[in-house]
Amino acid sequence: MSSDTLAKIPTAAETPEPADVPRIVPQRRYGQWAAAVVVLALLGLAVNSVLRNEAFQWDVVADWFTSDSVLRGLWLTLWLTSVVMVLGFALGTLLAVFRLSANPVLRAVGWGYVWLFRSIPILVQLLLWFNIGALYPQVFGVKTVNLLTPVAVAVVGLTLHEAAYAAEVVRGGVLSVDRGQIEAAQALGLSRWRRWRRIVLPQAMRAIVPPAGNMLIGTLKGTSIVSVIAVNDLLFSAQLIYHRTYQVIPLLMVATLWYAVITSLLGIGQYYVEKHYARGTENAR
Repeated sequence: MSSDTLAKIPTAAETPEPADVPRIVPQRRYGQWAAAVVVLALLGLAVNSVLRNEAFQWDVVADWFTSDSVLRGLWLTLWLTSVVMVLGFALGTLLAVFRLSANPVLRAVGWGYVWLFRSIPILVQLLLWFNIGALYPQVFGVKTVNLLTPVAVAVVGLTLHEAAYAAEVVRGGVLSVDRGQIEAAQALGLSRWRRWRRIVLPQAMRAIVPPAGNMLIGTLKGTSIVSVIAVNDLLFSAQLIYHRTYQVIPLLMVATLWYAVITSLLGIGQYYVEKHYARGTENAR
């Protein structure tokens, strides 16, 4: 191209802009902003009502929040949650293996367990185990009432209930792994254990961790139901105090705040565990 031709080409500054180019105007969302203002106003009124309502007796809440009896109940709640989750997922993993087995008997046993314990409300299960002595007064020569204390009943009842849900979580996670990758690992000659440890489990954890984290938080809150069988957990400790002092609302707020604190910490931990297992995927953040 000659220098004369180049001289005739207009530069970007000299190029005239068309008069009919549309101007982009951002959409005005008046309705959303109005709704946000209303929600903030209602939230402010609610917070103000809670803070200024003398019936909450926040000074009493502060006095009992770190008391020895409440902290002992909190410790039992955390211990019970940990034991139930470990035992529940151990049994649930075994049941998931049964359900994925090629053996029809094992599949039927796994399915029947999940169906049964998901069908019965947890409160009914706890009451049945608490009164199991009416059906079996003695087990291996030991009186059932001496063998199953309220804490033991809580562990057994919650574990059996949790295992039914854990089995489905683990089974769903395993089924989420692409079958082609397992076949490729078989073609490479990897043993069954190495296939599970190096191929299946790391990928299945991406699908297992989110519902497992929700189950952990649900179990923590669900342990409050053991107060009906006189297990001295966080809620039952608060109840014992307000039955003596008649300060019902402040003690319920003590239990509520502790549950909120622990579930918030578990939620933060769940976020980082999910982030760890989501590495290398689009969902990692």
